[in-house]
Amino acid sequence: MKLLLTSGGVTNPSIRAALVELLGRPVEDSHALVIPTAQWGHPMCGPGSVRGLLAGGPDSQYLAGLGWASVGVLELTALPTIGVERWTAWVRQADVLLVDGGDATYLAHWVRESGLADVLPSLPDTVWVGVSAGSMVMTPRIGSSFVAWSSAPDDRTLGVVDFSVFPHLDAFPQNTLGHAERWAADIGGPAYAIDEQTAITVVDGTVEVVSEGRWVAFADGRR
Repeated sequence: MKLLLTSGGVTNPSIRAALVELLGRPVEDSHALVIPTAQWGHPMCGPGSVRGLLAGGPDSQYLAGLGWASVGVLELTALPTIGVERWTAWVRQADVLLVDGGDATYLAHWVRESGLADVLPSLPDTVWVGVSAGSMVMTPRIGSSFVAWSSAPDDRTLGVVDFSVFPHLDAFPQNTLGHAERWAADIGGPAYAIDEQTAITVVDGTVEVVSEGRWVAFADGRR
């Protein structure tokens, strides 16, 4: 699987160019599935925020509203009830999975519980586009300050990549560089703080930062 890990989605031409390179074809010729599941795990999200993601409003323009050939919805909490042979066909036919934000620990739980985690390694050409928690879920840990799901056992997520991600740098009062530095010290391993104009691509273990904004890399908790 190819990864495009973002804070705010495909927000500028550089990130869109990186997406097209990962897809190997134009966005307009690519078929997408949106995964809104992480939103259910965050107390600040709900039906209105999911509707905004999917209904063509302002919240959709950087993810579902990019001009895809088709867009469908893959709700992970429903998958265990419908049979793996049915939904895996949908996943394999998609060119890209658009994974929205919310709570990354809740999302990690349902990626595993749904069986999607078992399928992902067999999708080398599929692109995973994460927004916020949709990016953080691929990391080993998100830090306790980002855990909003009350049933989360800890801050561990899927560990597909070996670095952590601090999203929304400078976007909120609690997401300053100072907060990111304290977060990175707690993480204690490789990490990036990224703003809404930055993305990280991961292909075959190669990590690259694509940015028209601000980002900071941390090694062992330090800049």
